[in-house]
Amino acid sequence: MIHQKTYFSIEVPFKGRTVILEGPISSESLHSYDFHTGLVAFRPPKQQKEALLGIADLPEGRINVVRDGNMIVGYVTFLYPDPMERWSEGKMDDLIELGAIEIAIEYRGAQIGKNLLTFSMKDDAMENYIIITTEYYWHWDLKGSGLDVWGYRKIMEKMMNAGGLEWFATDDPEICSHPANCLMARIGKRVNTESIQQFDQLRFQNRFMY
Repeated sequence: MIHQKTYFSIEVPFKGRTVILEGPISSESLHSYDFHTGLVAFRPPKQQKEALLGIADLPEGRINVVRDGNMIVGYVTFLYPDPMERWSEGKMDDLIELGAIEIAIEYRGAQIGKNLLTFSMKDDAMENYIIITTEYYWHWDLKGSGLDVWGYRKIMEKMMNAGGLEWFATDDPEICSHPANCLMARIGKRVNTESIQQFDQLRFQNRFMY
């Protein structure tokens, strides 16, 4: 499968000024930007930037960012699922995962996350994919947000809905391990019936339970 990537860039208002949403960006562009020190949800900022550089170089990898001047203050990643997860077992070339989305704390509350996900679907090539995200409560910034798991889950669902992702049922043990965890997905307009059926088989591997 040829992974077409069309670069877009828009400005959005933020506290009397504008920030830039752009992507998919190359590893060269990413390397030239500073990385906000508050982007620590998954690993220390320096290590997270290195991880993003690796994703940007993957054929299917997409990094879309929120940039304030020369500093990245938010990002979202798209890539093939981790080989250790069930979502890679089908070896589907048209199934990619929204692997991470993070916005620095001082840039939250202005719908930057929603805008980033809406922006990410501007590329028509996204209609070729089933895009999934696996939401686990232990990845959420409950302390920084001051929310409980259900309050945060509601916010995450609304943000993902802005990108066209909807809740899908699954019997995946890790997702089922806590009721706040969930699988969400967006099925592109050009995804064929065979791929949709294959996705359904990945979602439910223990049908005897139902």
